Amino acid sequence: MLIEFTVGNYRSFKDKKTLRMDAATSVSEHRENLISEGKHKLLRSAVLYGANASGKSNLLRAMGLMRSNVLHSASRSSSDDIKIEPFLLTDTSEHRPSYFEAIFWINHSRYRYGFEIDKQKCHSEWLFESKREVEKPLFIRENEDIQISKLFKEGKGLEAKTKPNSLFISVCDQFNGFTSAQIVAWFNSLSVSPELTWLSRNWTIDSYFDEKLRGEAIAFIKKLDLSIEKIILKSENHYTQDFEGGDNYEMTLLTAKTIHQKFNEFGEPIETVEFDMEEAESSGTNKLFDLSGPIFYCLQKGSLFIADELDAKLHPLMTRAIVRLFNDPATNPNNAQIIFATHDTNLLSYGNFRRDQIYFTEKDQYGATDLYSLAEFKEEGNGKVRKDRSFYKDYMQGRYGAVPHIGNFENLLNPSWQKSEAEANQ
Repeated sequence: MLIEFTVGNYRSFKDKKTLRMDAATSVSEHRENLISEGKHKLLRSAVLYGANASGKSNLLRAMGLMRSNVLHSASRSSSDDIKIEPFLLTDTSEHRPSYFEAIFWINHSRYRYGFEIDKQKCHSEWLFESKREVEKPLFIRENEDIQISKLFKEGKGLEAKTKPNSLFISVCDQFNGFTSAQIVAWFNSLSVSPELTWLSRNWTIDSYFDEKLRGEAIAFIKKLDLSIEKIILKSENHYTQDFEGGDNYEMTLLTAKTIHQKFNEFGEPIETVEFDMEEAESSGTNKLFDLSGPIFYCLQKGSLFIADELDAKLHPLMTRAIVRLFNDPATNPNNAQIIFATHDTNLLSYGNFRRDQIYFTEKDQYGATDLYSLAEFKEEGNGKVRKDRSFYKDYMQGRYGAVPHIGNFENLLNPSWQKSEAEANQ
């Protein structure tokens, strides 16, 4: 389970900003939205609001980029560049490394892992563990110098095998280190969906081979009043040509089909009709199907689901239904978490979020993103936002910031040059 994530000097994030998934002690409402880990309380969900281009997507991309580097950095050749984009709007930040750190629980142990990288190499990397209250270092890296503690014996002798552009944790995992394997497996379990592509459709289709997952996902979709009786997978043969201009070859693909009920003139069901999901169903239904795989995978595994623009193409009540899957302990017994960005402000009224679950992104005058929760926000007079406030109304009125500053359109259809010409002809 994620406790917190910090990013700095990456895309629109100039300074280090932290999204916290540990519950604020000052917030008491909706305790059902909390996960208990010993005496610690973690949030089941967090929602990001902010104007377009304020940094919501960049925060989620940062989480995906950290995951990708942990999983794949060891496979880079020594000449490969690292795909990274620092904050480019100051003349100093573009020459400094980007910062990523995650704190999380694995099997009742708390880990703090992070690194600083630029396009050429890893500048620093660290892993700390705490089984109780005291945090102990497992390894600390500064450029090519890697200091390994006695608690991390699996890393001994692997310092020289770690390339400058690779992460030490990934190298240790390749050599079957026990703790490093747990760390890498935790990152691998994260489901990051900044945007839906054909890849997520294939991922969902693959996940439907799990009978339990498929049953739960289809039962959820049927409850959303889409008139779908069943979803089935069918293999279809496709013919294509290889890249060298050779002969056509046959490729078998799995496609999703929806089953609908057909009725006679008296409203009586008489048979079923099969539709192709991609061609016959709405874009919202297609998105819901694509989401169902990673959502129910995370609910089943108790892992973290990260989604950008969760509400896009979906009715607000469907978005709320997805959020409730994670916030309700009855449908989320394995303590999965969801972090998502949205423009669906209705959730501020009926989403049943705690104040520490609601986050905002806002850019300053220099184009840098700030990140803060409603629990942290201080109103005039240094007071905190009360739990009985109308979060929707206050946000739409700009009380919490993180809204677009829209100019005056009064003269948009009658520009000044047209006025001047009209006045000259009088």
